[in-house]
Amino acid sequence: MTKRKTSKSKGGKKSKSNGRGSNSWKKNRPRKEFVKVEFTRHIPVLLQSVLEQLDLKKGQVFVDCNLGDGGHSEEIAKVLEGDITIAGFDLDQDAIARASANFEIAFKDLKNKPNIIFVNDNFRNLTKALNDKGIGQADAILYDLGLSSYELEESGRGFSFKKDEPLIMTFSNSRDMQVEGARGAIGGDESVDGGGSSASVQFTAEDIINDWDEENIKTIIESYGEDKFAYKIAKAIVKARAEERIKTTSRLAEIIKMAVPSFARFGKTHPATKTFQALRIAINDELSALNETLPQAIDKLNHDGRLVVISYHSLEDRIVKNMFKKFEEEGKGKILTKRPIVPTEDETDENPRARSAKLRVFKKSA
Repeated sequence: MTKRKTSKSKGGKKSKSNGRGSNSWKKNRPRKEFVKVEFTRHIPVLLQSVLEQLDLKKGQVFVDCNLGDGGHSEEIAKVLEGDITIAGFDLDQDAIARASANFEIAFKDLKNKPNIIFVNDNFRNLTKALNDKGIGQADAILYDLGLSSYELEESGRGFSFKKDEPLIMTFSNSRDMQVEGARGAIGGDESVDGGGSSASVQFTAEDIINDWDEENIKTIIESYGEDKFAYKIAKAIVKARAEERIKTTSRLAEIIKMAVPSFARFGKTHPATKTFQALRIAINDELSALNETLPQAIDKLNHDGRLVVISYHSLEDRIVKNMFKKFEEEGKGKILTKRPIVPTEDETDENPRARSAKLRVFKKSA
């Protein structure tokens, strides 16, 4: 497990800290470093730990299930001097275009060019998508389940409550999505899949906020956001939409802020954080997709292959932890991280969004 460093003041005494180091850049660093963090482009989370845990060798096959801007894949290709095959998944065609452009620049000086295979698909379809691309087995598979800086700041899809954008929140460019059981898919267990038939629907955050009943909205926020003020927030949303349809992130964030008790409005975490997380999870059916893809990943790994997952909230991490335990009990391999690897203080200072990341590793049996 990566050890945290303890920050010190100029006098050599330990400074007061919240134990994670995630807010030290606010208190102790000059303003110019804050600006640097805000406008830095994609920073791969837990990069050094990912490189070590994947344990890739030249000539092997690597699957990046959340390609994004391609940060992890880019570094892997450089370390292996281009002698690697990379299959990069992303449901967002814009992300694939960005990664392709980044690779073109990053790899121009490499003597050997990596074999890059782009897969514009949901990782819940891992087996079929890889088979369609002619990839039989892989030597390492990575899931980085977080949002990229681009998705939060520039996608225009409403992932961030800090921006004034339409309430969309889909990962796909197209708003036509396969939704399992639609409204019936919401429940208290992280593995709920609804059990309904698939239907192609125009399914966005605006739909949930304006068209779903109060009880379903409350259940989403409570189950997927784990927000103790879910009832108050749902009630405020229903009351506000009766006067005017809620169409933007800024309007929704304002409603949420006014719905929670005054002591919760000005804490370290914005009161809309958990609701936005819950909506994103529900719209993209993220937890069911994770439950479906991990067994496929194990089957796709070569012997001694490694499965590495970075999660960012307790619901995801619980699924990964329990699935790895199940794999081990079934004799499919061994858990290499009894406790998750987390970012160091230096990493969270450089990239505050990484502060909640947890990395777990499973090694398939020989």
